[in-house]
Amino acid sequence: MEKEREKQVYLARLAEQAERYDEMVEAMKTISKMDVELTVEERNLVSVGYKNVIGARRASWRILSSIEQKEESKGHEQNVKRIKTYRQTVEDELTKICGDILSVIDEHLVPSSTTGESTVFYYKMKGDYYRYLAEFKAGDDRKEAADQSLKAYEAATATASSDLAPTHPIRLGLALNFSVFYYEILNSPERACHLAKQAFDEAIAELDSLSEESYKDSTLIMQLLRDNLTLWTSDLEEGGMSDEMLQSFPSKFASLWFADDYDLELGDVVEETNHCDAGSLETC
Repeated sequence: MEKEREKQVYLARLAEQAERYDEMVEAMKTISKMDVELTVEERNLVSVGYKNVIGARRASWRILSSIEQKEESKGHEQNVKRIKTYRQTVEDELTKICGDILSVIDEHLVPSSTTGESTVFYYKMKGDYYRYLAEFKAGDDRKEAADQSLKAYEAATATASSDLAPTHPIRLGLALNFSVFYYEILNSPERACHLAKQAFDEAIAELDSLSEESYKDSTLIMQLLRDNLTLWTSDLEEGGMSDEMLQSFPSKFASLWFADDYDLELGDVVEETNHCDAGSLETC
């Protein structure tokens, strides 16, 4: 089994270099189904592969949705109908990919996890992929995806609070994504701000104990948390949030973006545009 495992890791690395992410995912699924605790590298390869496979479709969906809105505003009903049909194709692909990784997480990755760090990582992934479903689903399907995302993020947070330091990059990345879930999916900027600020403050309090190897990742995510707070508090200001609460949040950060989805993949940050109209930034 070890030789097969080494082979699949090599093939996954090769596929990543060739930017053939569907094949990268297949290689890592083979390893995941061996029901063994993945190494940090293997865990990251799973994350990178699925992130790129889903990322291309999410970008396509956003572009099509933006074009659809423009065509609707112009009254081009025939074009709107064509776009809806095309968008449904993309949504079917998104549903299939999310269902695929979610079954791998539930059936193999979580049951094989033996450390708090990997458990948080996988539950965070579970929350992320249900969040991606909630981005485009409607009605009961959206509610179900949002409920499952919330449960997964809460499970990850419970383990992170007991097993990971406030400065740990995975704990910070979880707080970042969970806060974006509150803001984007549950439309709750106040809860998003409170969660992001609490994670930021707890990390600041222990910054002196931050290890050198985690410093770059942790401080980057802390900056993203602050950038989000800058944008979100401006929304709350317009919504009449109390001056006292507003003054308690970090300010004076020159960012026009909000960030989410930092997946800690080999220390690299890949940027992609989020909602076209808002010019948001997503990092993975």
